[in-house]
Amino acid sequence: MLNTKAFKAYDIRGLCPEEVNEELAYRVGKVFCALFGAESVVVGRDIRLTGPKLQSALCDGLQDGGANVIDIGQCGTEMIYFATSYLNADGGIMITASHNPASYNGLKLVRRDARPVGMDTGLKEIEEMVRKDDFPHHLMAGKARGILTGQDILRPYTEHILKYIDLKQLKPVKIVVNPGNGGAGAVVDELEKHLPFQFIKINYEPDGTFPNGVPNPMLEENRKATSDAVVKNQADFGIAWDGDFDRCFFCDETGKFVEGYYLVGLLAENFLHKYPGCKIMYDPRLVWNTEAIVRSHGGIPIRCKSGHAFMKQCMRENDVIYGGEMSSHHYFRDFTFCDSGMITALIVCEMLCSCGKKLSELIGSMEDAFPCSGEINRKVADSKAVLAKLEKKYKEGKADRLDGLSMEFPNWRFNLRASNTEPVIRLNVETRGDRQLLAEKTQELLQEIGGEPA
Repeated sequence: MLNTKAFKAYDIRGLCPEEVNEELAYRVGKVFCALFGAESVVVGRDIRLTGPKLQSALCDGLQDGGANVIDIGQCGTEMIYFATSYLNADGGIMITASHNPASYNGLKLVRRDARPVGMDTGLKEIEEMVRKDDFPHHLMAGKARGILTGQDILRPYTEHILKYIDLKQLKPVKIVVNPGNGGAGAVVDELEKHLPFQFIKINYEPDGTFPNGVPNPMLEENRKATSDAVVKNQADFGIAWDGDFDRCFFCDETGKFVEGYYLVGLLAENFLHKYPGCKIMYDPRLVWNTEAIVRSHGGIPIRCKSGHAFMKQCMRENDVIYGGEMSSHHYFRDFTFCDSGMITALIVCEMLCSCGKKLSELIGSMEDAFPCSGEINRKVADSKAVLAKLEKKYKEGKADRLDGLSMEFPNWRFNLRASNTEPVIRLNVETRGDRQLLAEKTQELLQEIGGEPA
């Protein structure tokens, strides 16, 4: 039996070749066709060195399964989402391990209309069939081997994402752009043809060895390059992307990193200005700032459990125009309800150009009203025991279990949730304008949680 340890809640991701290898990719492709009846599948890969061989095996499996494969080459995950819809394909598979180290790789799968494939929507069945090599041959009776074609979708994809902004609102600002040696640079170069911006490009060349560190701006050590470049070049702000660029991150004009939580509020305000009364979705980890903005602008707040599969389903069910997670995944109804780091970057750029304010000013007012701890990770032996312990200790608060444990008090609240994939617990704390209370409660909770920094 093949090792299927790489199958996670929302995707397939693991070490190469121990957990993710060509045999696994081949079987996933073949099973994908049988399970979903896919006759056409879009395939692409990020910049990892193991990507081409995995893609070749995946395409072989898809073709043997009877599907015609459309290879869009090196790309970002959101380009797979776009291409699946744009090309009217039955599914799409992206070869990526997102922000994991270079020794990892994996696969993200979507069905028709870029609907995600997770454990509750087919991934569990794929795992079983892959592990046992149990391919339902009767489903393929009479089907010929599919054909492989290539297609460049960079131009139509770029034209689509530019529709989210008003180009006439843009001004010649100076922006540091940092793809982290991932794949975002090719898209930025294409966008540059249409934008009046001056780009300061760092860590720009795609390089699967990650010579400047793992492309994950959530890690504090990886923020420094963008921050330093903003200050050195006296830029208006900086943008950094993760490896497959479905997330983007900002530094203000002082080089200060902007928490993703406040970007949710910023984008919520943008959509409510353009579409009064619309629905805005957000995750339960940090909520007060988002809820205040949505209500003050006449919108309808919709909470949803964090995780892209849950968020996308919630958006579809409630016809939500925009949704955001504090982890910097931002979802757009008109982008097949999917997340995009490039659309997010464009919208924030437009906002800063049109409002005449600096990013520090826009974010600073939110930080003052609702300061937060940022997500703090701790390695613990028993996540369930920690959650039970804190629920008992803080039993006087208003409890909510939509996503982990949230406890709310008049002037402060916290959310604590266990990781799906590792022995880590994640803490977020926020207050109503009280930074001293924030520091005290954060320290208090960390003492109760124990464990080690993750």
